[in-house]
Amino acid sequence: MNFPRNNTLSFVNRLRLLVIFIPAVMGNQAFSQKAVTLKECYDRASEINSLSAEKPLYSNIWVIKDKNLAKGWLPSIDANGSFIYNSSVIDIGSALGSLPIPGIQNAIKPLPNEQYKVTIDVNQVIYDGGAIRSTRAVEKADLSINEKQTETDIYGLRSQINSYFFNILLLTRQKALLSSYLDLINKRISNLESAARNGLALKSDADVLTSEKIRTEQQLSENGLREAAFRKILSEMTGIPQDSSVNLVAPELAGKLTSDLSRPELQLFDLRKDQLGATMGVIASKRMPKAFGYATFGYGNPPGSNFFKNEFAPYYILGAGVKWNIFDWNKARNEKQMINYQMSLLDGRKKDLSDKLNRMLEAKSAEIASLELLVRSDSDLIALRKRISATAESQYSNGTITASAFLNELISEKQAVINAEIHSISLSMARVEYLNISGNDIE
Repeated sequence: MNFPRNNTLSFVNRLRLLVIFIPAVMGNQAFSQKAVTLKECYDRASEINSLSAEKPLYSNIWVIKDKNLAKGWLPSIDANGSFIYNSSVIDIGSALGSLPIPGIQNAIKPLPNEQYKVTIDVNQVIYDGGAIRSTRAVEKADLSINEKQTETDIYGLRSQINSYFFNILLLTRQKALLSSYLDLINKRISNLESAARNGLALKSDADVLTSEKIRTEQQLSENGLREAAFRKILSEMTGIPQDSSVNLVAPELAGKLTSDLSRPELQLFDLRKDQLGATMGVIASKRMPKAFGYATFGYGNPPGSNFFKNEFAPYYILGAGVKWNIFDWNKARNEKQMINYQMSLLDGRKKDLSDKLNRMLEAKSAEIASLELLVRSDSDLIALRKRISATAESQYSNGTITASAFLNELISEKQAVINAEIHSISLSMARVEYLNISGNDIE
């Protein structure tokens, strides 16, 4: 049955205008929206993540440790006190009593059985063989490792952000297309129902469009629920409010992508080796001679080593010393050998990770190349689908095909446009993932 040509052409033209002008409609909508880039999402997620609070804490811990280590060059001051009772002491008077000296036994009193003393002991490091310097270097390396580990953990959030960011981007573009498509379907249903009441169209043609309307509404509902869920998660991760007023902007990554690896995990291996190198310095310092000075300021009875003076009096002792462990039974050599083994383990782990990342880059490069081919061919496919739709339009106007057959061709044209969007966004996401795998930042 042939239908009025004006109504048919109006229906066809509206559907075709939908496919042709949807990018312009989306551009006008995006103009009034707040733009948020992927780089902003990365930066904000890094700022608000609880792991970010660890870096200043690690820095504060290191500052305190370094201050304490630096104080190793300051003298140590200790207060001591003691009481000693000797059951037997030397009686010099009795020992000299046999000498022919009148009264010598009574003149020299025996040493006291009790000894009292209170002292202030001061010890000063003069040369420590580099022990303090090496230990401070180890702690500094430990700070760098902790900070890099935190950075590595935060870096892992990027893959999650990519997933939600690009899914929202795709759902937003699909929603705009489906909404416009649904508006045209509703208008065409209204026209056909009016024509059917006047006997100018079949009720079955309106039913065909109604089924398409229901299917499109289902797609829009599913689209809206998924987009709302993804926006909520992305908002929680980044702290950036995500609603219909926020327009996510995909990064433009033109040119050749570099395969140079600069992942924080690889840098972490280098920092661990630096720490082991600093530990070598600590081990070497153990074999170096140590020089120190000391002083004792005391008050006691007898005073100092003057055992002939049986009274309380002040005294002091000054001295210096050297200590050198000339033989340690090869302990230092064994410790250095263990550190060399640990360095070899780190080298092996780093190479394994580098090989794994390079394989991932090769796979991602193949994916990018495949998507680039699809993107280049999408324009040809869309043009072909438009010609097919135009042919179906003519056949439907002449009554040689049904409304269902004609609608199928228009749906195929619409799907070709949607697939082009999917390929374009997937290509952008693949390029971003390539940069994340290699450890390079997006601009």
